[in-house]
Amino acid sequence: MPDNVIETHELRKVYQRPVVDGLNLTVGAGEVFGFLGPNGAGKSTTVKMLLGLVWPTSGVAQVLGGSPADPLIRARLGFLPEQFRFQTWMTGEEFLQFHGRLAGLKAAELRQRVPQVLEEVGLGGRGKEQLSGYSKGMLQRCGLAGAILAHPRLVFLDEPTSALDPIGRVEVREIIERLRGLGVAVFLNSHLLSEVEQVCDRVAFVKAGKVLQQGSMRELMGGVIPVDLRLSHFPPDLQTALTALGQLHRVDENTPGRVDVELWLPDEQRVPAIAQAVHLAGVQLYALTPRRPDLETMFLELIEGTPEQRAGETHHA
Repeated sequence: MPDNVIETHELRKVYQRPVVDGLNLTVGAGEVFGFLGPNGAGKSTTVKMLLGLVWPTSGVAQVLGGSPADPLIRARLGFLPEQFRFQTWMTGEEFLQFHGRLAGLKAAELRQRVPQVLEEVGLGGRGKEQLSGYSKGMLQRCGLAGAILAHPRLVFLDEPTSALDPIGRVEVREIIERLRGLGVAVFLNSHLLSEVEQVCDRVAFVKAGKVLQQGSMRELMGGVIPVDLRLSHFPPDLQTALTALGQLHRVDENTPGRVDVELWLPDEQRVPAIAQAVHLAGVQLYALTPRRPDLETMFLELIEGTPEQRAGETHHA
């Protein structure tokens, strides 16, 4: 396996206008990667090029170390599109048998694998029912079973939890985590930022066909851990002690007898030292809360409220 399962360089796709415009992207082997952006950002077109379904106008896209047009590469990919068209006259088992044969799996392997993936996606015992009787959530689960059926090394999931209830979303997260544990990379498109935040190792923000930023949550936050403090007061000696531990980002004294302080730390190993410094200064500590970086805030700051974004909402890649 190559170190990176996806590499693109200045990838472009032009229809009446550039939809993907100089996109540079890397996804590592075995990682869960979130691909985020507003409608019209070029996400779906990018995925189609990475799957070999659409040919780029220019630039380079490598998947699993080769070309997406190579049938041997495609055989090692899994894909769940957002709006999948099911053969509803089939049963769940027939659907998976059909797609398994298209993927080149042998009959003996399919007899073992089909019940296994149905169980994994929460459809155990439902495989003999016709798809026409499945709910939207059950169809989504069946599509997910099809995406992981042929033991892919890279799986593309486009809004995999959009039709699912909260229990179904948890189950999909568990499936994604199992895939990562097996060394399978997952490329995830989702508008549910809380879902992405819980499961992804790294994310990329894309707008107007370009990647604005990509990296882990901590890298995107500049390698800092925000910590919120609520104190009885904030004397100069405590300010000096906390400044030695990290960067004072915000101090609010709006509530009488309470001071809210936001401190940015370079690593979480310094959190205990904050409590110790507060105690030594004789200050009462009402709250000490390390915060994970907020994906939604980063997304809104990067993407929304710009003329380009508002203009792009009328187009859908």
